[in-house]
Amino acid sequence: MTSPSTDFSGIWRKNSYLFLFSQFITGITSMIVQYAIIWYLTQKSGSATILSIATILAMLPMVLVSPFIGTFVDRWNKKALLIVPDMVAAAVAIMLCIVGTINETFPLWLIFGSLLIRSIAQAFQMPTVQSILPTMVPPEEITKVNGQLGMVQSGTLIISPALGALLYAAVPINYLLLVDVLGAMFSFGSLMFVHIVSNSVEPESKAHPWADMVYGLKRIGTAPGMWSILAMAAISTLTFMPAASLYPLMTLGYFKGTVFQAGVVEVLWSAGSLAGGALIGIFGKWKNRLPLIIAGQLVLGVAFMACSILPVSMPGFVLFVGFNFIAGLATAFPSTLSMTLIQQSYPAGELGRIFGVCLSITGVAGPIGLLFVGPLGDAIGVQWVFAISGLGAVLCGLFIIAVPSARLYDKRLRDRIDRGEIPGVSLTSELTPKEL
Repeated sequence: MTSPSTDFSGIWRKNSYLFLFSQFITGITSMIVQYAIIWYLTQKSGSATILSIATILAMLPMVLVSPFIGTFVDRWNKKALLIVPDMVAAAVAIMLCIVGTINETFPLWLIFGSLLIRSIAQAFQMPTVQSILPTMVPPEEITKVNGQLGMVQSGTLIISPALGALLYAAVPINYLLLVDVLGAMFSFGSLMFVHIVSNSVEPESKAHPWADMVYGLKRIGTAPGMWSILAMAAISTLTFMPAASLYPLMTLGYFKGTVFQAGVVEVLWSAGSLAGGALIGIFGKWKNRLPLIIAGQLVLGVAFMACSILPVSMPGFVLFVGFNFIAGLATAFPSTLSMTLIQQSYPAGELGRIFGVCLSITGVAGPIGLLFVGPLGDAIGVQWVFAISGLGAVLCGLFIIAVPSARLYDKRLRDRIDRGEIPGVSLTSELTPKEL
């Protein structure tokens, strides 16, 4: 069954694909600017500590404000929640362009401040996108569409560093930042043609952010085993972010590479993620998704540990690129499939509040890891941070195996859906042996 406010008419594919395309284009423009800022910091400072601080500032708003954002996602106009943050990012880009044109350099405090403001704006978009998809597509298609969203995000990360590296070498960074303005304009134009269903919570009802955060926390506990899934996601973020934040320094510092080579690394990582998203998008109707999540964590961990022992040479760099393709493919499975588990565990009208809390719980682990990675990377070498992150990813996979409530979550979730315990969520298509 579907919720009363959800209409899966014959045009749902066209509607959802237009929505995904709008996210694809605006994601490219946003990530080009993000890469440009990170490469600028890497070249100017060469410090793991500076990069970790920049990454913390880019993540911190997600941790601090996500629990309170959900209440507005479930009430406010969701198109506005997607468009306004893009406009804010565009305004920040214009400000940086003006300062960079006048001064020829960017003060460190201004770069950090711009990352913080961009992150606050984007904190509204992530739970909004995740709460829109279940109302836009039939329930039996949600895993596939999430896989397609993963492909869109990976495609963004393939094109952005390659195009960003080309533009970074050809265009002064103060003008390069203005691509964010183009992205905001495209976001506004394309979303005007996307149909998004009305919120199930009446918009005129007063928002109570603290009460809704508590409500989200309580609702998480109503899905048996969800806390174990979130613990797994938090551990994964804790171990993944230290290495992820140091990719530019690994290429430019450890391997003595160039910005172009740093872009190649990002492209191959994202190509792996795209391949993983494609596999999920094509073969997405698995009865039990936890074994794939476990396998993804284990492969990611082994790939990261392999990166830590590579020689400083061109063959070593080529192997580094190859291992990162494998790691990118592996990480698509835990990130996409765990998101689908959350989406199917609660009614669509609650997902804004649920995702606000979930993103905060999993996101808080990132800054915790980043607090130590900067000084640690400067002290022992950036390559050993990859070894530690890889070991953590392996332990995360073993955690799922060892905890029954996590290992058996998908089977128990399907039983709850079959019994009609989750309003608006159903499994209406039978799986054939080929799809298992």
